[in-house]
Amino acid sequence: MHKQYAIGIDLGTSNSVLAITPLDSDEPVQILPIMQLVSAQTIDSKTILPSALYLCTDQEHRQLPPLPWQEDQPAQEVIGRFASEHGALLPERLVTSAKSWLCNSSIDPQQPLLPWKSSLEGRKVSPFEAQVLYLRHLRQALLFHWQQQDIQADLCQCEVTITVPASFDEVARILTADAAEKAGWGEATLLEEQQAAFYYWLEQSGDSWRQQVQPGDVILVCDIGGGTADFSLIAVTEQEGNLHLERISVGDHILLGGDNMDLALAYTLKAEMESAGKNIDNGQLLSLIHSCRLGKETLFADDRLDRFPISLPSRGSSLFAKTLTTQLTRQQLSAVVLEGFLPITPIQQQPMKQPRSGLQEFGLNYASDPVLSKHLAQFLVRSQMNVESNAALKPLVAGCQAQRDGVTFIRPSAVLFNGGIFKAAPIRQRVFELLQGFNGDQPLRELQGAHFDLAVAKGAAVYARTLARGEGIRIKAGTARSYYIGLESSMPAIPGFVQPLKALCVVPQGMEEGSEFGLSDQEFGLMTGQPVEFRFFSSSIRAGDSVGTRIEDAGELEETSHLEITLPPVAGQPPQLIPVKLHARITELGTLELWMQHDDSGQRWKIEFNVRGH
Repeated sequence: MHKQYAIGIDLGTSNSVLAITPLDSDEPVQILPIMQLVSAQTIDSKTILPSALYLCTDQEHRQLPPLPWQEDQPAQEVIGRFASEHGALLPERLVTSAKSWLCNSSIDPQQPLLPWKSSLEGRKVSPFEAQVLYLRHLRQALLFHWQQQDIQADLCQCEVTITVPASFDEVARILTADAAEKAGWGEATLLEEQQAAFYYWLEQSGDSWRQQVQPGDVILVCDIGGGTADFSLIAVTEQEGNLHLERISVGDHILLGGDNMDLALAYTLKAEMESAGKNIDNGQLLSLIHSCRLGKETLFADDRLDRFPISLPSRGSSLFAKTLTTQLTRQQLSAVVLEGFLPITPIQQQPMKQPRSGLQEFGLNYASDPVLSKHLAQFLVRSQMNVESNAALKPLVAGCQAQRDGVTFIRPSAVLFNGGIFKAAPIRQRVFELLQGFNGDQPLRELQGAHFDLAVAKGAAVYARTLARGEGIRIKAGTARSYYIGLESSMPAIPGFVQPLKALCVVPQGMEEGSEFGLSDQEFGLMTGQPVEFRFFSSSIRAGDSVGTRIEDAGELEETSHLEITLPPVAGQPPQLIPVKLHARITELGTLELWMQHDDSGQRWKIEFNVRGH
């Protein structure tokens, strides 16, 4: 079928963006204005859709104006700017960070548990449903835009790419693909956000990108948004006179970003006001957080300003109750944001691992150490560990390895910034200074031309166009992690000794879409006809493991999911342990399939990653 448009969707933790470009011309990628409720009485189109969902009261449901596609029947929930701002005053009805909940292995992401810790009776939503609702809103906004512009198009004739963090595990990737299909987008291709940002940089640089990078470069994509921080490394090589790009390392999904900075600023001012005898209630604190965000952006954007005035609404019943006032100074901003979150630290300083309490409050796995500088250092050190595990990666970084104070790490030669916080030049300058400090006398350069909060959606559209046309620059990447299945040890039972669970590599890091591997020379025992449990693991620092590599202790890996299932016995046979061979496939859409084949009967079973928590 002839395709008309390439569509890129940045389904962000804090904000979502949709980009589109026609496939029959070379028009630049455009950002689609997304219609949304921006106040209790106003509907408007904005380039960014806050990834916030507000569950309306019955009265609000009747009074809020419907969006054009709701046909005078407003939904039970509101998505976007009004949801974010109004919901901040009623947090028991506000759903945020659904994307981070999607990759939380401790919960069932398809159970209605959001808003988290809310005492709200009745309607709640699951992390999966929230993603479906965001994606459905984007689809309806696009269809309405086409209708208004009298554009004859169909989503079936579109190549759609949705971005996910490189650190997303297989469960979260599958759920994202399922959410897109349920929202009406059809089969969407998944792309790492950091790659998308780099694709957009390539697009807007044109042919000059080949003059900005050279063989031997290792480029750090430093992506810090409102709620998360993600890092990737891309190596530049030369093959037959042409430059090639390969993603060689990804970091963890760190729940730390610009929102943490706003919160820290607000608590700093709150403590200052309370020490002066002014009491700040919860509603005023929420207003203070919002004001600190505006103050941070204003002061960082204009270095001529020394302070930002803040007024908080009084909660007193008297008409003459005084409005509380304070100010955010540049000195406070620098102390909290630059020195608190981004101090200049040495490479050997890693995030602090706080001892775990016997009892912990259940929730998102927030970073325990707020110092982003240390998380960045840890990523560069772990990237070196990943390279060391795979002889094929070592030549790609030969000129970008360094050792200092007993620590070996990857020394990037260039950095591409992405994410809303980097619109602030002082933050870019501070991270650049930090990285240059890691590098020592080896120069670092910043890749210019980034579009910090829109690049991911635009890059996703560029990638979708590349897929549809079958031409263009591609980053060699594949799976960001190696994946393993738990393997029970075959050894005599010993009193008082628990046999360790082994792990078998079924998908090596870097396995590309559309490829498959089989272990034809090895057989494993599969129990049929009775309940069994499959446990899945992953690693981002074992690039050297190949299909069939056995890990003696699965505890060295990160457990991602498990599956409890009863597989039917072979036809005509009782439940028994049968020999099977393993076969793994990465689909063209970027999801994993694992098959177990019984040669004697020709029967095979598809073992899917569990999309429920454990």
